Amino acid sequence: MMLGHVVAESGLKEAPIANPRSTIRNPPSPRGYRSGVTLTEVVVASALLVISVVPLLKALTLAQVEDRVIERKSWSLMLAQRELECLRARCIRHYDACYRVSSKALRDGYLCTVTDDEHPSLRTVTVSVGLDQNGDGVLSTGEIEVNLCTRLARQ
Repeated sequence: MMLGHVVAESGLKEAPIANPRSTIRNPPSPRGYRSGVTLTEVVVASALLVISVVPLLKALTLAQVEDRVIERKSWSLMLAQRELECLRARCIRHYDACYRVSSKALRDGYLCTVTDDEHPSLRTVTVSVGLDQNGDGVLSTGEIEVNLCTRLARQ
Protein backbone atom coordinates (compact mmCIF):
# COMPACT_ATOMS: atom_id res chain seq x y z
CA MET A 1 0.00 0.00 0.00
CA MET A 2 1.38 3.33 -1.00
CA LEU A 3 1.23 6.48 1.02
CA GLY A 4 -0.78 8.32 -1.65
CA HIS A 5 -3.62 5.75 -1.48
CA VAL A 6 -3.79 6.01 2.31
CA VAL A 7 -4.09 9.78 2.14
CA ALA A 8 -6.78 9.55 -0.55
CA GLU A 9 -8.81 6.98 1.43
CA SER A 10 -8.66 9.05 4.61
CA GLY A 11 -10.24 12.01 2.84
CA LEU A 12 -7.23 14.30 3.27
CA LYS A 13 -6.08 16.31 0.32
CA GLU A 14 -2.56 15.58 -0.92
CA ALA A 15 -0.48 18.67 -1.61
CA PRO A 16 1.61 18.39 -4.74
CA ILE A 17 5.36 18.85 -4.22
CA ALA A 18 6.95 20.65 -7.17
CA ASN A 19 10.52 19.55 -6.56
CA PRO A 20 10.99 17.30 -3.54
CA ARG A 21 14.82 17.43 -3.73
CA SER A 22 14.98 21.23 -3.30
CA THR A 23 12.94 21.12 -0.10
CA ILE A 24 15.28 18.59 1.38
CA ARG A 25 18.42 20.55 0.52
CA ASN A 26 17.07 24.01 1.24
CA PRO A 27 14.09 23.78 3.60
CA PRO A 28 12.06 26.93 4.22
CA SER A 29 13.07 28.95 7.28
CA PRO A 30 10.56 29.61 10.08
CA ARG A 31 9.53 32.91 8.43
CA GLY A 32 8.87 31.21 5.13
CA TYR A 33 12.03 32.43 3.35
CA ARG A 34 14.58 30.06 1.91
CA SER A 35 17.97 30.16 3.63
CA GLY A 36 21.01 31.00 1.50
CA VAL A 37 23.49 33.70 0.60
CA THR A 38 22.37 36.76 -1.28
CA LEU A 39 24.40 38.50 -3.95
CA THR A 40 24.89 41.49 -1.64
CA GLU A 41 26.43 39.29 1.04
CA VAL A 42 28.79 37.73 -1.49
CA VAL A 43 29.87 41.16 -2.77
CA VAL A 44 30.46 42.50 0.76
CA ALA A 45 32.42 39.40 1.79
CA SER A 46 34.55 39.62 -1.36
CA ALA A 47 35.23 43.31 -0.77
CA LEU A 48 36.32 42.64 2.81
CA LEU A 49 38.61 39.88 1.64
CA VAL A 50 40.21 42.11 -1.00
CA ILE A 51 40.60 44.98 1.47
CA SER A 52 42.41 42.70 3.92
CA VAL A 53 44.62 40.92 1.35
CA VAL A 54 45.97 44.00 -0.50
CA PRO A 55 47.95 45.41 2.48
CA LEU A 56 49.31 41.95 3.17
CA LEU A 57 50.58 41.63 -0.41
CA LYS A 58 52.13 45.10 -0.21
CA ALA A 59 53.95 44.14 2.99
CA LEU A 60 55.27 40.94 1.43
CA THR A 61 56.52 42.83 -1.64
CA LEU A 62 58.24 45.44 0.52
CA ALA A 63 59.85 42.72 2.64
CA GLN A 64 61.20 41.03 -0.49
CA VAL A 65 62.70 44.31 -1.77
CA GLU A 66 64.31 45.01 1.61
CA ASP A 67 65.66 41.46 1.70
CA ARG A 68 67.47 42.04 -1.61
CA VAL A 69 68.95 45.32 -0.37
CA ILE A 70 70.22 43.65 2.80
CA GLU A 71 71.68 40.77 0.78
CA ARG A 72 73.55 43.21 -1.51
CA LYS A 73 74.95 45.11 1.46
CA SER A 74 76.01 41.91 3.21
CA TRP A 75 77.84 40.63 0.11
CA SER A 76 79.46 44.05 -0.35
CA LEU A 77 80.67 44.09 3.25
CA MET A 78 82.08 40.57 3.03
CA LEU A 79 83.89 41.31 -0.24
CA ALA A 80 85.25 44.63 1.09
CA GLN A 81 86.59 42.91 4.22
CA ARG A 82 88.25 40.24 2.08
CA GLU A 83 89.86 42.88 -0.16
CA LEU A 84 91.08 44.84 2.86
CA GLU A 85 92.66 41.73 4.35
CA CYS A 86 94.47 41.07 1.05
CA LEU A 87 95.81 44.64 1.12
CA ARG A 88 97.03 44.23 4.70
CA ALA A 89 98.80 41.00 3.78
CA ARG A 90 100.46 42.63 0.73
CA CYS A 91 101.51 45.61 2.81
CA ILE A 92 103.74 43.46 5.03
CA ARG A 93 106.19 42.69 2.19
CA HIS A 94 105.43 45.42 -0.37
CA TYR A 95 104.66 48.62 1.56
CA ASP A 96 105.95 50.96 -1.15
CA ALA A 97 103.70 49.51 -3.88
CA CYS A 98 100.64 51.47 -4.98
CA TYR A 99 97.36 49.85 -3.94
CA ARG A 100 95.07 52.11 -5.97
CA VAL A 101 92.50 50.16 -8.05
CA SER A 102 89.50 51.38 -10.02
CA SER A 103 86.40 49.23 -10.57
CA LYS A 104 88.05 45.84 -10.09
CA ALA A 105 85.64 42.95 -10.74
CA LEU A 106 85.23 40.76 -7.66
CA ARG A 107 82.38 38.30 -8.29
CA ASP A 108 78.80 38.18 -9.62
CA GLY A 109 78.79 41.81 -10.79
CA TYR A 110 80.35 43.29 -7.63
CA LEU A 111 83.08 45.86 -8.20
CA CYS A 112 85.79 47.25 -5.94
CA THR A 113 87.62 50.58 -5.92
CA VAL A 114 90.66 51.16 -3.69
CA THR A 115 92.06 54.59 -2.93
CA ASP A 116 95.53 55.02 -1.44
CA ASP A 117 97.17 58.26 -0.29
CA GLU A 118 100.69 56.65 -0.61
CA HIS A 119 102.06 58.27 2.53
CA PRO A 120 105.66 57.11 3.19
CA SER A 121 105.09 55.96 6.80
CA LEU A 122 101.30 55.81 7.50
CA ARG A 123 99.00 55.15 4.55
CA THR A 124 95.24 55.65 4.50
CA VAL A 125 93.56 53.04 2.32
CA THR A 126 89.82 53.04 1.52
CA VAL A 127 88.02 50.09 -0.05
CA SER A 128 84.64 50.75 -1.70
CA VAL A 129 82.50 47.85 -2.91
CA GLY A 130 79.12 47.71 -4.59
CA LEU A 131 77.01 45.95 -7.19
CA ASP A 132 77.33 47.20 -10.76
CA GLN A 133 73.62 47.82 -11.27
CA ASN A 134 73.77 49.45 -14.69
CA GLY A 135 76.30 46.95 -16.10
CA ASP A 136 78.80 49.53 -17.38
CA GLY A 137 81.80 47.99 -15.53
CA VAL A 138 82.43 51.18 -13.52
CA LEU A 139 81.63 51.52 -9.83
CA SER A 140 79.87 54.89 -9.57
CA THR A 141 79.07 56.66 -6.30
CA GLY A 142 75.40 55.63 -6.47
CA GLU A 143 76.35 51.95 -6.67
CA ILE A 144 78.69 51.90 -3.65
CA GLU A 145 77.22 49.85 -0.80
CA VAL A 146 80.19 49.71 1.61
CA ASN A 147 83.24 51.89 2.34
CA LEU A 148 85.95 50.52 4.64
CA CYS A 149 88.90 52.68 5.61
CA THR A 150 92.08 51.66 7.40
CA ARG A 151 95.60 52.89 8.08
CA LEU A 152 98.63 50.85 7.16
CA ALA A 153 101.97 51.55 8.88
CA ARG A 154 105.45 50.70 7.69
CA GLN A 155 106.87 47.75 9.62
